[in-house]
Amino acid sequence: MITLTIPDVREQDIGLAVDVLRSGQLVQGEYVCRLEEALATYIGARHVVAVSSGTAALHLALEALGIGAGDAVVVPAFSFVATANAVRLAGAEPVFADVSPTDYNLDVDLLERTIRGYGGAGRLKAIMPVHEFGCPADMTGISEIAKRYDLAVVEDAACGLGARHAGRHVGVFGACGCFSFHPRKSITTGEGGAIATEDGALAERLRLLRSHGVVRDEEGRIDCVAVGYNYRMTDFQAALFLHQLERFPGNLSARRVLVEAYYDGLAKHDRLGFPERTEGHAWQSLMLLRKEGDLPALIRAARESGIQLGQGAQCIPTTSAYGLAEGFPVADRCEHQGFVVPLYAGLSPEDAKRVMAWLREWL
Repeated sequence: MITLTIPDVREQDIGLAVDVLRSGQLVQGEYVCRLEEALATYIGARHVVAVSSGTAALHLALEALGIGAGDAVVVPAFSFVATANAVRLAGAEPVFADVSPTDYNLDVDLLERTIRGYGGAGRLKAIMPVHEFGCPADMTGISEIAKRYDLAVVEDAACGLGARHAGRHVGVFGACGCFSFHPRKSITTGEGGAIATEDGALAERLRLLRSHGVVRDEEGRIDCVAVGYNYRMTDFQAALFLHQLERFPGNLSARRVLVEAYYDGLAKHDRLGFPERTEGHAWQSLMLLRKEGDLPALIRAARESGIQLGQGAQCIPTTSAYGLAEGFPVADRCEHQGFVVPLYAGLSPEDAKRVMAWLREWL
């Protein structure tokens, strides 16, 4: 089976994790600190706070910013459901805006129109742009809109590691940038995530809330000063991260070569739509649009031929949990016509050619 991805976990990564397991210090120790320092250096952030997942990162960022009951946050209609779920977990309500058909990110014009036309009960407090599939959102335009309407920006950079906009790494434009290290991401710790921020006081608040809201005095006595969570990362997860980050430039380069091969091999196919090749794209995934036909049938047929294709993301407002709302045509089309293809640094050129040949023949 040619799978969507295979995590780049090697013997040196496993060896570090085993060292941690043998050390007896399993949670939030030396390796978590090393991860935070290494990631901060790589993305150019002043502070990074490691947490247990990308969803935890989004939730904790909203909580630390004081966004909760009675508030509302603008999110893209097309993303993985965790984007909107985190808003609900914080007690706020998501307000959906449609995405651009060219890059699957928030449409900046529609974003401002959504803000201007908002008439809900909650106070609009923030925008949560997503760097979908590793494509950097237009953070220049989004930041300008946020400033104009006095809204915080929390970047969902779950897929954004390696992506850059206007010369800066994504995740450092807003109050917080939230990353994921799920196995489908370009670097994985199994589960895990991180929050980047330039604000030292906010970083301290994030660290407090990720560990139950407790502090210890010099004698080790515990006081709970805030209602927090158990969102800590384990040290053996963090150990998996470090060498992967060292290898990441090569990982990015390999992904970009594969994407070019997919464009060369399939872009002229009249039944397929491709996203634009945005500058700074990190290509966590490549989602194509099937212009006609039954997408589930395509995915089933590929699986029967030994090739894994997958649904790209969801039109969140049309899901049962969010009221089956309509009015997001691009997001709806992306859900029902969009599929991701195998893409990872270790994918061989021969296997990529096999995927393309199968798609050309089947479509």
